[in-house]
Amino acid sequence: MDNGEDNGVNGAGGTTTKEEQEEALVALIEHRTREVKNLRHRLSYYKSQLEEAEKRLQDSETKLARLRGQTNNAVSSRSSLDNGIKTVKVERRSSSPTDRNEDSSKKHHQSKPELLIPAVQPKTSQPTPPRSSTKAAVTSGSEASPSVHSSGSRVKSEISQRPSSEKKSTEDKDRGTKRKFEQKEHKELIPLIRKSASPKLVYCHTSNHISSQHKRKLRSLAYCPVNDNLFVTSALDGGLNLWQIQARGSSASRLSSTDCSSSKQRRWPEDLAWHPDGNRLFAVYSADGGDSQVSVMNLNKGRGGDRVRYLEDKPHVKGIINGIVFPPWEDTCFLTGGSDHAVVLWSEQDGEKWKPKALHRNLHSSAVMGVAGLHHKQIVLSAGADKRIFGFDVRAGRADYRHQVDTKCMSVLPNPCDFNLFMVQTGTHEKQLRLYDIRLRQTELHAFGWKQESSDSQSALINQAWSPDGLYISSGSVDPVIHIFDIRYNANKPSQSIRAHQKRVFKATWLQSMPVLISISSDLNIGLHKIS
Repeated sequence: MDNGEDNGVNGAGGTTTKEEQEEALVALIEHRTREVKNLRHRLSYYKSQLEEAEKRLQDSETKLARLRGQTNNAVSSRSSLDNGIKTVKVERRSSSPTDRNEDSSKKHHQSKPELLIPAVQPKTSQPTPPRSSTKAAVTSGSEASPSVHSSGSRVKSEISQRPSSEKKSTEDKDRGTKRKFEQKEHKELIPLIRKSASPKLVYCHTSNHISSQHKRKLRSLAYCPVNDNLFVTSALDGGLNLWQIQARGSSASRLSSTDCSSSKQRRWPEDLAWHPDGNRLFAVYSADGGDSQVSVMNLNKGRGGDRVRYLEDKPHVKGIINGIVFPPWEDTCFLTGGSDHAVVLWSEQDGEKWKPKALHRNLHSSAVMGVAGLHHKQIVLSAGADKRIFGFDVRAGRADYRHQVDTKCMSVLPNPCDFNLFMVQTGTHEKQLRLYDIRLRQTELHAFGWKQESSDSQSALINQAWSPDGLYISSGSVDPVIHIFDIRYNANKPSQSIRAHQKRVFKATWLQSMPVLISISSDLNIGLHKIS
């Protein structure tokens, strides 16, 4: 009897041990499967990085060869000039604009240096010779003097100190002319939307938070279009802080701080946009009380009063100007949308002048909350609080695309890779984000969003950003998290949410040159999140 009971207990114990071992092995297999997927993802990423690096290396070698050829031509030209032969003078552009009388002005010395950000030339087919970096003294408004380089062309410029007599600079490129820029490749991403039953996760390895050094809540975040190691933040204190990323995305140092309040009412910037050349920052304000509507901050000038100037034209008639953006077109221009229902196109003229032209004032019956330009067509997208979305053909002078949703629209954002795809932020809970194809009328490709715990209202200050590959969207939240959406995922919820701050997150932006997300929050901190 006792022996039988003992055998029964041992048998049961053996069965339990086997089940536990099986569960442990299943869990281990799942863990190692995720590990393999993660490593494959990293391997794919670094392979693509290697290919891009090899292309950049080949491009630099080609430019060096061209530069040496130009140098030989210049020597031959000088030799011919000495022999009395009429020659054509060979000039090459500098990577940063300087005064024509630079040699004579260098003789004057000023003891107190100024922090200047040289302009970075846009990507062109012309070879741009590298310049040696020069050291700069750190002023009270800066924490570092790093070098600036363009991730596309790998051409270095630097933050340098110059006497006040050299502050006045001339732009290298002629105003009003077409820019030469690198055409992006169109990729078909629309067929991938909602095709996967499970999301591909973005792994956040480390997060670091630094003080924004603003006195009031942050409002905007934007990175430099030619060098995303540089980014700017603005806040309700009217200040604009320029930052540079350090330690491969682990930290950032503030380079300068500038008061960009409007000239009359001293309002803070409502929105920011970089000039495509990366040497100027544009901010929009309000049309009420005859106040300044657009300001331009020239990063090549010192920290005096002439660094920020205000455009004289005031095409908006009332209310806040909600958005400003430079469309990816060959002709340099920017767009503004305001509470007066208007969308205005500002064209660049000679002598740093800008000519505004209202594209439309009556299509929207309420405030225009967001504007954008498509990459492959001169079509201006606008989203309004009247629940309407328009695509306005600039050349034809009429609305080519019309759509109306069930709630107010607060922003519009074209995809960086698929030129027909764009996203609109709306006020519907758990369906805040909608995807559309500009070629399809009255058709919504996908709608997804998130639940809010902290508030019932949808804030227009919460903004989104596309990942460089166009497959992911990052969004701020009234909760202290960053929501990530994989457009291939067929669910209506975020593919993941990253705990990022102590208070609401306004925006999280993906960098182009490194796997880093930068976020801003009402906790007055900037978050730097390393991802893969």
